[in-house]
Amino acid sequence: MSVDTVLSRLNPLVVGLLRSPLHALLSPGLLLLTVTGRKTGRGYTIPVGYQRDGDDLLVMVSEARRKQWWRNYQEPGPVSVRLRGADRAGRAELVAPGSDEFRAIADQTLRRVPTMRRVFRVDGYDPREGLRDDQLDRLGEEIAIVRIRLAS
Repeated sequence: MSVDTVLSRLNPLVVGLLRSPLHALLSPGLLLLTVTGRKTGRGYTIPVGYQRDGDDLLVMVSEARRKQWWRNYQEPGPVSVRLRGADRAGRAELVAPGSDEFRAIADQTLRRVPTMRRVFRVDGYDPREGLRDDQLDRLGEEIAIVRIRLAS
């Protein structure tokens, strides 16, 4: 059984937990993201990992080629999240691969969370030197970064 299969089977459990009074067990690193499909117009909710960037949230999508939801934000659009037990509205947008912002976010994440080097398949990463151009190019093909600007 693949990791993706295990995770998709766990998603309903994680969603239930994040909607419950026990959300604090997972809320420091996971939120519920409700996306409206650009083709279907249907809303669906998925748990995703996030990190804070000031008042914004950053969601790094691993194996992005296999996932669809982030493509809804190639143009900025509305999104709702359940963050630490509270429903919030926001505007999501894709961070352009290869941009200075993409490099900075990816580099900061790889320095702060060394296990992400394996998840994102960044071989030979040296935190003292930062991302090499070839590593940045590979990351741009493997991951997507979505910035969520929360409404006041």
